[in-house]
Amino acid sequence: MDEETRTSGGVAMEEESILKLALALHSSPGVYALLIGSGVSRAAHIPTGWDIVLDLIRQVATGLKEEPKPDPETWYRQRFGESPDYAKLLGRLTGTSAERMALLRPYFEQTTDEERQQGWKLPTPAHQAIATLVRHGYVRMILTANFDRLIEMALEQAGVTPDVISTDDAFAGALPYVHAPCTVVKLHGDYRDTRIRNTPAELEKYPRRLNVFLDRVFDEFGLVVCGWSADWDVALRNAILRCPTRRFTTFWLAKGELPDEAKKVIHHRRAEVIRIEDANELFKELLEKIESLRELQHRHPVSIPVAVATVKRYLVDPQQRVRLHDLFHEETERAYTELGSETIQKLADTLTEDSTYQFMTECENVTERLLAMLAALSYYDSGDNST
Repeated sequence: MDEETRTSGGVAMEEESILKLALALHSSPGVYALLIGSGVSRAAHIPTGWDIVLDLIRQVATGLKEEPKPDPETWYRQRFGESPDYAKLLGRLTGTSAERMALLRPYFEQTTDEERQQGWKLPTPAHQAIATLVRHGYVRMILTANFDRLIEMALEQAGVTPDVISTDDAFAGALPYVHAPCTVVKLHGDYRDTRIRNTPAELEKYPRRLNVFLDRVFDEFGLVVCGWSADWDVALRNAILRCPTRRFTTFWLAKGELPDEAKKVIHHRRAEVIRIEDANELFKELLEKIESLRELQHRHPVSIPVAVATVKRYLVDPQQRVRLHDLFHEETERAYTELGSETIQKLADTLTEDSTYQFMTECENVTERLLAMLAALSYYDSGDNST
């Protein structure tokens, strides 16, 4: 199925795809890694890395009392005879690490009354929903191309302390991710460290240690991509393309037109594209569906053996006929209610070849205890309780 076919069909197909993603995360906790790009942080008024580079160039030009025309990057090349380099730009504007930090803080932290009043540069509903997924064990691996700390802040607010890897040498001392409750890999670094990868040249090639790590992740995990265009991050794009295996589905959450480079990655991973309007709304909806599935799974902790044993105990005592009747009535009502739940109805309304099995499985799970109780009643009852 090509990308155009997968993304056609309007709202019904989008609903089905989101439900499919929710079922995948719910049924395979920890199997899917998130790949987060700048689109997820944009709602928090965090600029992209390249936006910061261009703004730093403008500041350099201002200091030289020049206009960065025809555009900041071209002006910089013509003025200094080299491509823009993040570290060199900071070197031209600052002299110490404290000055560098002071220069960068306004891009990533609240520094004005307006930002505090508007709630900018804080975790968005998308970050908070992701943190909740981590807290419940559905996600344990997060790859991010962003320099900000919004995902770490959201995780800390949710009571999760992640293992954060933001530099090449941090891989050596990091706890193996199979033993960590959550690993956050900041692929291009942290804004507080001037070694971040920001320019086209820096994004073209990764160090060997990071490449080895990504080869394992893309081989072993399913992938949920959001807010990443695949346009600028050549090394990250190549890391995905060189992985030959597709053990689990890749879900690509796409807003707007997909760039050609993204289409190449989607085709290679045979990804399922889910059209979204907003990352915040998508992750909120995804979390709601997963929580509905959790509620469906844990609503009645009484096991089938316990329910069957209860039926047998009531059958041998004629004085328990009322309780036996109430037991079956409650179980029948429960099954009827759950079969009419939003989750199962959405599966029923959007049946496809792929989702029919999932629909039948959900129905069997809902009625399994009632069927076992009826089987016990049919086998052991003398006929006194047949009406």
